[in-house]
Amino acid sequence: MSFSGKIKEELSEQYKEARHCNLAELSAILHMCGAFSEDRNGVCTVRFHSENFQVARKCFTLMKKTFNIRTDIAIRRNMVKGSSAFFIYCKGKELLAVRDTIVQAMCCKRAYIRGAFLAAGSMSDPGKSYHFEIVCADKEQAEYLKGMMNSFQLDAKIVQRKKTYVVYLKEGSQIVDILNVMEAHVALMELENVRILKEMRNSVNRKVNCETANINKTVYAAVRQVEDIEYIRDTIGLDKLPDGLRDTALTRLANPEAALKELGNLMSVPIGKSGVNHRLRKLSELADKLREQ
Repeated sequence: MSFSGKIKEELSEQYKEARHCNLAELSAILHMCGAFSEDRNGVCTVRFHSENFQVARKCFTLMKKTFNIRTDIAIRRNMVKGSSAFFIYCKGKELLAVRDTIVQAMCCKRAYIRGAFLAAGSMSDPGKSYHFEIVCADKEQAEYLKGMMNSFQLDAKIVQRKKTYVVYLKEGSQIVDILNVMEAHVALMELENVRILKEMRNSVNRKVNCETANINKTVYAAVRQVEDIEYIRDTIGLDKLPDGLRDTALTRLANPEAALKELGNLMSVPIGKSGVNHRLRKLSELADKLREQ
C-alpha cells in the first residue's frame, strides 16, 4: 500500500463525538467529491462519487451519524480495469448545513482538512521525496483550503494544474505538521522515522565527502612538496639549505605520505605541525624562485 493509502486508511477510521467536527469533515468530502443542487421542489440534493472505498465508506457513515435522512449508495464495477466506483445520493433540507458550513473552530478546521485530504489528497513516498497535495476544482476552493491550512502556521502554496488548482506542501517538517493537524499520528511517526534515516545518511555522506576531500588535498600537497624539494636538490642541492630546512626536506623525501604532525615527530629535532608547515612553505617559495631564474 502506498504512503497516501496508509494515511487515508488511518484517517478513514477516525470519527469524532462532536457533531460540528463531523459536519466540517463531511462538508470537505462532499465539496471535493460531490455536487450540490436542488430538485424541482427546491430541496437540496447532493451526488457523491469516488473510486476509493475508504472515502465512500467515511462519507456514508458521516451522513448517517450527522443526519437522519435516507442515503442511497450504488457501486459500479469496471470488469476491464478491475476497479469500482462508488456513488452516494441523498436529499433533504438538512444538507444545507453541509453546503453552507462556515468552519471557524480549530477542531473543525482539523476535521475539514482531514476530509479534504481523504477526498482529493495524495502524498509522495517520503523515501523518495516530500510532497503533500490536495486537488481542488476551482481557485476559490483552493484559496479557502490554503487559508485554513496556513492558520496552523504552515506555508501552503497553490499551483494551477490544467483545469484544477493544487494546494501543496513540499518541506518535510511542514508535512509532519499537517499530518499532526489531521491527527494521522501513525503515519506521522513513520514519516519521522524515514526523515531520521535520510538525515543520518546525508550526514554520513557529508562526512565521507569532507574526509575524502581533505585526504585528496593532503595527498596533493605532499606530492607538490616532494616535487619542490626534488627540484631544489637537482638545482642547487640540499646541502645549501639551512639545517632546519634541510632536515625538513630530507624527512619529507623519506616519508612522502606522512602527515605534518607525524613528519614533525620524525625529524632529528622534533617540531610541531605549524613549524613543519612553515618550513615546507619556505621550501616551496625557494623552489618557485629557482624556477623563475
